[in-house]
Amino acid sequence: MTTFFAAFGLGLSLIVAIGAQNAFVLRQGLRREHVGPIVLTCALSDAALIAAGVAGFGTLTEAMPWFGEAMRWGGAAFLSVYAALALRNAIRGGEALTPDATPAIPLRRALATCLVLTWANPHVYLDTLALMGAVSAGHDDKLAFALGGMTASAMFFVALGYGARLLAPVFRRPLAWRLLDLGIAVVMGAIAVGLVW
Repeated sequence: MTTFFAAFGLGLSLIVAIGAQNAFVLRQGLRREHVGPIVLTCALSDAALIAAGVAGFGTLTEAMPWFGEAMRWGGAAFLSVYAALALRNAIRGGEALTPDATPAIPLRRALATCLVLTWANPHVYLDTLALMGAVSAGHDDKLAFALGGMTASAMFFVALGYGARLLAPVFRRPLAWRLLDLGIAVVMGAIAVGLVW
């Protein structure tokens, strides 16, 4: 369970950062358009990438023992930059995310947009393949680690998509986004320190 919750915490802290994919899911949730298929697409995509990262990273580090250490330090550097950017966003603030007034889009177009925002996003590969894979190398139970990351991803997308209407009044305020970014900065910084030590 320790491994599961370590991966769960890491997965949640990585995915909670508001980027193009999450903003799209949130917007669709606020508009109540195709929420189920979009949430399912995001969760399955993340599950496939996390599984590949956890499974492939071990094989790669066996073939090239130096790679694990390089990824550990690279992951710590990436997380430090990620934390710094989140902290900067928390200090600067930003605009609240609100759904636009455009007409509903067809399901096929919504799914195509979701897939592009997921699979064409370089951050998804850094988060799932590289970072989740690198951290998983420090855990013996790879299956528990992968399941922890997948569970965090699925729970987040369900909460984001279906909870968007409940969160709409809160996240219309820029302060809410600033507090979210501050939380992300703290978690990312803590994980970076954990990777180094």
